[in-house]
Amino acid sequence: MSVFRRMRDITVANLNERLEQSQDPVKLIDQFLHSTREEIAEAERLYQQYAAHTKQLQVQVNQATAMRNKREEQALLALKAGEDNLAKMALQEKIIHEEKLEQYSGLLEQSQGSLYELESQLNELKVEYQTVYNKRQYYAARMESLRLQQRMNQRAAAYGNGSDVPKMFGRLEDRMNDWELEAKSLRDLRRMGQEYAVQAGETVATVLEREMAKLKEKLNNGGKE
Repeated sequence: MSVFRRMRDITVANLNERLEQSQDPVKLIDQFLHSTREEIAEAERLYQQYAAHTKQLQVQVNQATAMRNKREEQALLALKAGEDNLAKMALQEKIIHEEKLEQYSGLLEQSQGSLYELESQLNELKVEYQTVYNKRQYYAARMESLRLQQRMNQRAAAYGNGSDVPKMFGRLEDRMNDWELEAKSLRDLRRMGQEYAVQAGETVATVLEREMAKLKEKLNNGGKE
């Protein structure tokens, strides 16, 4: 496993651990995404450098191969012409280019392997980023739902468990009943007073008539009772 991969695993492990303790997971995920974007950018720059380096190594391998083949052909031509010294010189250069070819082929193979590994890691990073980003959107939506639910709960708590409107009108109904009872009592008292006054008036009139009758009777008797 590469150092790059180990660093990424530690980062993800830390994220998982911190998410369990975080009060604001969306903010923590945003920090992780920001860090991952920077790593992707750095990995892409490194990939471009590796690609350019691999291309240069391929050029060196191609040149060494071409020169090796060319010197071998020249050595054959020299031998056919009986020019042994020229043939030896061509073979010496052929050996030099073969050594160069072997060296650069090794470097090229190593660079191609690293380039492939880096490309794989870069793709993993991008998939990881997209996965976490999608989770971020989901948890952001859940956090917003939770925030709105908390606000609704606070509003419900401010108004109590139920509506106070029925209670308010119930108390008003009780008070109005009391007022109506009080008004009815006063009205009944007034009516009773009026009836008493009438009755009292009728009683006084009866007494007066009786007294008048007595007086008339007395007069009729010549003043004698």
